[in-house]
Amino acid sequence: MTFEDAYTELEKIVGQMEGGTTTLDEAIALYERGVTLSRHCATLLEKAELRVNRLRDEPDGSVAEVPFEG
Repeated sequence: MTFEDAYTELEKIVGQMEGGTTTLDEAIALYERGVTLSRHCATLLEKAELRVNRLRDEPDGSVAEVPFEG
């Protein structure tokens, strides 16, 4: 599941829970799904951060990759 898909589903779950029309059992199931989606999103963001690099011009004219510093 992509980050965007997981995030969209998570937003829908939040909307449903904020609506206040779910039963207790439904709310618990939504909460559990939301936690799973939230963890998935966090994992994907961590992986993306590891891949993001910033290029820096070196004094000798070369280009160096510098790890992203959030």
